[in-house]
Amino acid sequence: MAHDYRYLNQLIEEAARCAHAVLAVIYPCEIHALHASLEVAERKLAQIVLVGPKARIAQIAEEGGLDLAHAEIVDTPDDPAAAAHAAAALVAAGRADMLMKGSLHTDALMSVLVSREAGLRTARRISHAFVFDMPDVDHPLMMTDCVVNIEPDLLVKRDIVQNAIDLAHAIGIGHPRVGILSATESVNPAIRGTVDAAALCKMADRGQITGGELDGPLAFDNAISAESARIKKIASPVAGSPDILLVPNLETGNTLYKSFVYLGHAQCAGLVLGTQVPVVLTSRADSEFSRLASVALGVLAVRKPQAVAA
Repeated sequence: MAHDYRYLNQLIEEAARCAHAVLAVIYPCEIHALHASLEVAERKLAQIVLVGPKARIAQIAEEGGLDLAHAEIVDTPDDPAAAAHAAAALVAAGRADMLMKGSLHTDALMSVLVSREAGLRTARRISHAFVFDMPDVDHPLMMTDCVVNIEPDLLVKRDIVQNAIDLAHAIGIGHPRVGILSATESVNPAIRGTVDAAALCKMADRGQITGGELDGPLAFDNAISAESARIKKIASPVAGSPDILLVPNLETGNTLYKSFVYLGHAQCAGLVLGTQVPVVLTSRADSEFSRLASVALGVLAVRKPQAVAA
């Protein structure tokens, strides 16, 4: 029997019941990106604004049999950077509540997100978080950061975990349990991730990270399995039942997230966080369901205040 991905479907249903956010789609100049954008509007998850070269978007729609009759288009030069800056201007003008990547390269979008002149940065480091719906896990499981920060240091990890905790609050997880992953559950100065994990837990004790329960370092087995934690005699409020997994670096996170999807048959929703508005960073390999769930996640995140501007 196929898994029904009940949790992500609930997110989509809840987002559809919200007052409509406005989603600006940046450079939807490819049939799959344009179709996904129009599907968001059809499912009533958000009002969409297509930001890019109007003539090219119209041509793609005509060739693909897509109806643009009810789509607002903000015309820009046929240049991804110009579209990204125009979308940032919509946010600054209060005309867009969230952004979604169309068919431009991720690097082109990220360069605009981090630029000071675009006005999308906040006092927090930009990061990314996934929410997974997995057949063998009876609750949503978040993971961060698998996409943006390559080798984050301690202070960057502080922002990454705070961004994820804030997102957890937005989707109804009141006091998320955060498992800080490393190769071992023991602090070992030769493994930087274990030292960072211990420091992050102390930072939470001192109020430098708020809103969640942190524990680490935890190896993946005792982070996920209560039985493994019991056998290893790890007394922890997090081990065996985390809501959020904080990975030590991008290589670990990217491999783990793709393992969840391709071996664990997970579906996921993801957002860029730490910006003035949530950003849906789609991949060409994303399923249509994953794209819709990511937009729904962004709609729910819009209801919570964002980090203060830089």
